[in-house]
Amino acid sequence: MSEGLERNLEQFSNLVKINGTGKEFKTPFLYKFLIKYIRIIGRSFTRVNYYGLEKLPKRGPVIIIGNHTSNIDPIIKIMGNARPIHYLAKEGHFKKEPNRTIMVSTGQIETFRETGGRDALARAIDVLESGLCLGLFPEGTRSRSEIAPYLQKGKTGVARIAASFPNIPVVPMCIIGAREMMAPGDNIIRIWKKVEVIIDEPITFNEWLVNVDGENMSEYQLSEFINLDKDIRDQRMRKIYRNFTDQLMMKLKNLGAP
Repeated sequence: MSEGLERNLEQFSNLVKINGTGKEFKTPFLYKFLIKYIRIIGRSFTRVNYYGLEKLPKRGPVIIIGNHTSNIDPIIKIMGNARPIHYLAKEGHFKKEPNRTIMVSTGQIETFRETGGRDALARAIDVLESGLCLGLFPEGTRSRSEIAPYLQKGKTGVARIAASFPNIPVVPMCIIGAREMMAPGDNIIRIWKKVEVIIDEPITFNEWLVNVDGENMSEYQLSEFINLDKDIRDQRMRKIYRNFTDQLMMKLKNLGAP
């Protein structure tokens, strides 16, 4: 990569970067303690099979994305990862006990509707700046579809976060069969049901931005973008966010997301 391209990519990122709160995000001690046992117990007593676990970074910040058909999805991701994952979660999960205690003690991030998720995005930035794992479901919520296909259109928050950390890997994690293990509205986990989790190759926003199969922006095009009027640049950026998100969702579909 040429020096000019590297310089333009850095300027591009600075223009679109979301700011965090400036406060260090720490994984609660209880979560650190439990993570090992969640993996051991979960993988010993369920039929969840993982393919591609070696693709998950063992250290440093990472964004793990996936499809969402069941309330068991976050736990399935945690069972496969050797590290704690911090999720953006809707405020409803924090209202009643014991859910609230579970969410707070595992360092999950509450998303408030009235602020449009702005505060939650800032804390998500804090997670990555602290070198931790951020878990995102680009669909924004569990699929409401009663029949397949369940995969919904992704929201562009994942792209906005990835663009703020353009060299951090984004790892697609496709979950197949979770709905059969725990259907919406159920309190029973059918541990005998088979679930497959397929992990794709990590990609960074910068890699995607200049890749021929991604946004395919050249050094010259990046330079043009940087010098655009702010309103025009913001309009163009919304399209780039949409393209990145749609390609992530297509990856999940191609991996087998129902």
